[in-house]
Amino acid sequence: MDFQLSDDQRALRSGMRDLLGAAFDRDGLRAAVERGGGVDRGLWRELGAAGFFALRLPEESGGVELGLPEAVLLFEEAGRALLPGPLVATHLAAGLVKGAAEGEAVVTASQGGGLPVADLRGADAVLVAGGVLTGEELAAFVAGARPVRSMDPLTPLHRAEGLVAAAEAYPGALRGEGALLTAAEQLGSAARTTEMAVQHARTREQFGSLIGSFQAVKHLCADMLARTEPARGAVYAAAVTGDPVEIAAAKLLADDAAVRNARDCLQIHGGMGFTWEADVHLHLKRAWLRAARWLSAAEAEEILAAGLGPVRPLYGGSAALG
Repeated sequence: MDFQLSDDQRALRSGMRDLLGAAFDRDGLRAAVERGGGVDRGLWRELGAAGFFALRLPEESGGVELGLPEAVLLFEEAGRALLPGPLVATHLAAGLVKGAAEGEAVVTASQGGGLPVADLRGADAVLVAGGVLTGEELAAFVAGARPVRSMDPLTPLHRAEGLVAAAEAYPGALRGEGALLTAAEQLGSAARTTEMAVQHARTREQFGSLIGSFQAVKHLCADMLARTEPARGAVYAAAVTGDPVEIAAAKLLADDAAVRNARDCLQIHGGMGFTWEADVHLHLKRAWLRAARWLSAAEAEEILAAGLGPVRPLYGGSAALG
């Protein structure tokens, strides 16, 4: 099966990279950190106007009528840029919540399982088990939520007790799509930290030599690439097939690549990596947060295990032990 991008897909990805480069550059990232994260409504509407949220809606509903492979490319770019906000939930809510497709409404989701809700205070709707909270229901829900400290300064969190797990609300396509789009964000972050590590290794000198000439640094950069590209193949393939088992595998690989690449990038940057002069630590914190959302490692492993079928003995005979 050929997973090469078409010219139109490459143009779509390039256009989103250009848009984010102009609308959410490093200065925009710094400003978002200083204000404590949350959604920039102006940028949200700009994303809506570009078709980010309505990408998969039919044309008669104001959409672009593209598919999951194209959505994955856009979310990969959002992950590269560390774009904050409940992008996945708002994208999934396009066509369900008024204004979500156009970027006029911000929609977040309750993940259940005791996980706090991201970007709750600025949301116009919340996806929960059994439907969507808006209006007075949302106001009551927000009033009963309490803020909790977030590891990611770009993602404010609130704990809301009493909500049924989101997994029960999205037992099929929506939950799988949410996991895949989150995996695409992780893939974008993994690719970006690989680039950051290589760029730093080419310019940083120690003991009179570029650190990129040191074998240990070369190995770290090579390992980062070796994690990113299999994750890319898995994410792109899952976007084409839509198979739940392949989505689970893609999420596992992308989570691992995003977290471990950010750690290695920090190592290459040395002590500078965890300072506010560098953005590396922001990728690590976001990767940790995404890894727990939509489909955790434990949940993905259960899906993969179930997809293996019954265990058969290696050499015939009974599989029973003893």
